Amino acid sequence: MSQDKPVKKEALANKRRNARQFSLQALYQWSLAGGNLTDIEVQFRTDNDMSKTDLTLFRELLHGVPAKVADLDVHLQPKLDRALKDLDPVEKCILRMGAYELAFRLEVPYRVVINECVELAKLFGATDSHKYINGVLDRVARELRAAETQRNNRPA
Repeated sequence: MSQDKPVKKEALANKRRNARQFSLQALYQWSLAGGNLTDIEVQFRTDNDMSKTDLTLFRELLHGVPAKVADLDVHLQPKLDRALKDLDPVEKCILRMGAYELAFRLEVPYRVVINECVELAKLFGATDSHKYINGVLDRVARELRAAETQRNNRPA
């Protein structure tokens, strides 16, 4: 029985990772072409095998990030070395997704959020963009998750 728990936990993590990947792709489409988010969601659910995807997370990120984009950008802009409009579109989507999870998905440890975004940057971003994503989201986490980051960064 105890052997089932790691397998279930890993399967859930994979479903969430898939949700983040599809969300990034859908948000990228939205950011470049605009369009109705519900239409984009239907297109992704129709065109992709999402049987191994956390559809609740996919939907939350796809609709939540655009709904909170102005608030997310307020947290991101001071941590950037350039204007938000000058960011690569993929990096911008990843940073917004990360900021959203840091702000609104408090049940997910900040280190998991940052790691997942770094992995997305490695997969979809430009060379070394994962380093930039890591640095920016680390600074955002210190603001949005101050108690958690301080607790985890204390010397043992």
